[in-house]
Amino acid sequence: MKHKCLMLALMVNYGMLVSLQRLESKYNDNPSRFNYLYSFVQAEVEIKTAKSSSSCSNGLLWLTRAMDFIVVLFHNLAQHQDWSMSQACNDSYSKTLKKWHGWLASSSFTVAIKLAPDRKKFMEVISGNGDINSDMEKFCTTFSPILQQIHKFLTSVGLDSMKAS
Repeated sequence: MKHKCLMLALMVNYGMLVSLQRLESKYNDNPSRFNYLYSFVQAEVEIKTAKSSSSCSNGLLWLTRAMDFIVVLFHNLAQHQDWSMSQACNDSYSKTLKKWHGWLASSSFTVAIKLAPDRKKFMEVISGNGDINSDMEKFCTTFSPILQQIHKFLTSVGLDSMKAS
């Protein structure tokens, strides 16, 4: 069962890892210029490379969307304790990523869900000390406004509605 958790985590986190590496690389090119996330985007908007699939702007957009998915997933798990893991994941995907994905990405998600562990095992793997449901709700409440601000900024520069390329 831990193997299934690991496989699903690897599939979900790969896109996040690529985005983070892209942002880190850009930051390392000029730390004083790129000391804020928004400065990456503004620089790319100015030179008209922000919409490129390999841009830091695109990386930030998809990283934000992936975090949207995680926030909704944690909310679903905390609020709907009767839902299976696949039900919580499918609902989260429908509310966050589905409208931005094409056929291939949607199909990949369908396959990835088949690798999801059962809910009980997943909760055991992610829980530490304390009340996991309370911790997930606190994370959602704290992190959601940050994601909303990033979306607001990306919208202001015309990037929040980009689909997968």
